[in-house]
Amino acid sequence: MKARIFKPAKTAMQAGLGQTGEWVLEYELSTDRTPEPLMGWVASGDTLNQVRINFDTLEEAKAFADKKGLEYSTQPPHARRVRPRNYGDNFKYVPVKDAKS
Repeated sequence: MKARIFKPAKTAMQAGLGQTGEWVLEYELSTDRTPEPLMGWVASGDTLNQVRINFDTLEEAKAFADKKGLEYSTQPPHARRVRPRNYGDNFKYVPVKDAKS
């Protein structure tokens, strides 16, 4: 069984960085997702793809995967770039260049 260990990015609905420091273990899909014949919703044969386990550190997640005998891959966390900005620059006058010259 395969699993993926990663550190999730913050969602678009989050203003702060709360709950983004955790590592997540997700199982990889073992069967294809297909439309259900009755309702047409997307369904899968296995229910393990719904399981997400949170860990405080990467080492804890790796230890859990090793203990359960899972084959896993890790993804490095994305580095957050902080660009310093001034609020006053939003209202700064920048003259428009002529298209003739």
